[in-house]
Amino acid sequence: MGPLSGVKIIEFAGIGPGPFCAMLFSDMGAEVIRIDRKGARGGSKFDVTSRGRRSVAFDLKSPAAVEAGLRLIGGADMLLEGFRPGVMERLGLGPDAALGRNPKLVYGRMTGWGQTGPLAHAAGHDINYIALTGALHAIGRAEDKPVPPLNLVGDFGGGAMYLAFGMVCALFEAQRSGKGQVVDAAMTDGAAHLMAMFYGMKAASIWTDRKGENLLDGAAHFYDTYETADGKWVAIGSIEPQFYALLLEKTGIADPEFQGQMDKAKWPALKAKIASVIRTKTRDQWDAIMLGSDVCYAPVLSLDEAPRHPHNVARETFIVIDGVVHPNTAPRFSRTPGRVQGPAPQAGAHTEQVLSDWGFSSQDIRGLAEAGGI
Repeated sequence: MGPLSGVKIIEFAGIGPGPFCAMLFSDMGAEVIRIDRKGARGGSKFDVTSRGRRSVAFDLKSPAAVEAGLRLIGGADMLLEGFRPGVMERLGLGPDAALGRNPKLVYGRMTGWGQTGPLAHAAGHDINYIALTGALHAIGRAEDKPVPPLNLVGDFGGGAMYLAFGMVCALFEAQRSGKGQVVDAAMTDGAAHLMAMFYGMKAASIWTDRKGENLLDGAAHFYDTYETADGKWVAIGSIEPQFYALLLEKTGIADPEFQGQMDKAKWPALKAKIASVIRTKTRDQWDAIMLGSDVCYAPVLSLDEAPRHPHNVARETFIVIDGVVHPNTAPRFSRTPGRVQGPAPQAGAHTEQVLSDWGFSSQDIRGLAEAGGI
């Protein structure tokens, strides 16, 4: 089940991008064991990014629990953690200890600023990391302040996705070399990497450093969102000439001023004209006219609406588990499809079961309990 079936991963419990990264691995078939803090709460059915793994609860202040953690690490292919630099080392579970126990281990580390650098030990959140890379500066309207794009760019795009990619790359290499390594995924690095095209466009003088003046930031009249007659919104991205021509045809616009598509000086006036046209019909009416055509059009759907859209329904883009809507696994595989392995676990719900499955004897488990480690 899944392209990562048979891969064993230890996840040290965290928040945000760490669980999301572990969810990616679980969705692809990996066995993910999450190490929670003894006494921690968790396991709500609403904790979507914690789905699909089993949980072991350790008191990592106990030497017996640390040793048990190292035993689990000894049987794993990969490990991921999202603590500040130095925390895992202080626990006795840092890269040296882990790789000493398991030389083929891929040791994934995710932080906002990275393991090194002047800001490495500072606190921060997604908004800070994307601010440092130019990404936040570039997002928003010319007349408004920078707009946080949820925490998609730093936490999930620049952090979790890059950590997952890096760990799979390192696992592939370890299978050939027999040697593990540390993967240092910094959200600042990942967010900067996501901006590669825009730095290239700026160097070529086809992108300015002022937001709201560029092709893809909402300045262009053919690449923006527009309000409809019923107070809803549609998204239009008619960049290529043939798509732009179809946009004019579908909207009934015959004004010759629109022939200067790439004349930036005309964009504000043309945008106002398109806005007035779009406001003449409801969103459903525009769907009937443009959705499915080459206009490059889509309705702007809410979180309630998106799971019910026919395209998403047909592709099973969303599924429901215990009454909660989950985005389904992605991407798709023709021969080894991934699947959601189950809901979020209660912290420590599988401690004895996992330890037994991973080679601990009943005496080992009893001794660990007596030592207060579990």
